[in-house]
Amino acid sequence: MTLTELRLAFREPLVLSFVFAFPVVLVLVLGGIFDEGDDAFEGAIPSDFYAAAYVAVAVGAIGLVMLPAQIASYRERGVLRRFRAAGLPGWIFPASMSIVSLVMTAVAAVLVVVTAALSYGVPAVESPVRTVLYAVLAAVSFVSFGTLLGWLMPSSRSAQGVGLTLFIPMFLLGGGGPPPDVQTSAMNALADFLPLTHVLRAIQEPWLAIGDGDDHAVILVVMFVVCTSGWVWLSQRAEDH
Repeated sequence: MTLTELRLAFREPLVLSFVFAFPVVLVLVLGGIFDEGDDAFEGAIPSDFYAAAYVAVAVGAIGLVMLPAQIASYRERGVLRRFRAAGLPGWIFPASMSIVSLVMTAVAAVLVVVTAALSYGVPAVESPVRTVLYAVLAAVSFVSFGTLLGWLMPSSRSAQGVGLTLFIPMFLLGGGGPPPDVQTSAMNALADFLPLTHVLRAIQEPWLAIGDGDDHAVILVVMFVVCTSGWVWLSQRAEDH
């Protein structure tokens, strides 16, 4: 099932355009807009700041836009009922889609890093172990969040609409748009409540040595536990009915 879903995912225009192309284009555009001496980036070079940030944006695009729509679509069309009729446990499909999403997240992250390397250069990873560990944690937690969202939405259209509605402010306020230092205090306060902010900061801080990312990692662990408990319960409930 995982291999089949992986092949289907890579044939989707939404995946190819939004999940893969969107972060790459933004790295090219925003990475070159700001002057290297701009002090709004916590001492980091702007192109480095955005190279790290758009790895997180790829995580958000998959967890908020692609994954919920796919799961909701299968529920809407009765595919999951056919899986259950064939004797498959309810958790098999969401677990399979989680694996697919993690693979695609890795591909999207590589594309962002390669694009940054070819255009502006890749920022040195100041804390490799923390950066890799927290990037994996970020991907896993957001995939779990997207899986839960897919189970909660009644249709693929609603899942896609809600996902995009959540993604845009998270992307803009969480560090993928203007740097936090030029945003108002109210905008930064709101950003602290947005999950994608913690994904971005958990990756960005140890990568660029602008923090250790530990506080954000704790929030991501809590998010993973809550969301995973939610979608597992929903899948078991669907199986019982």
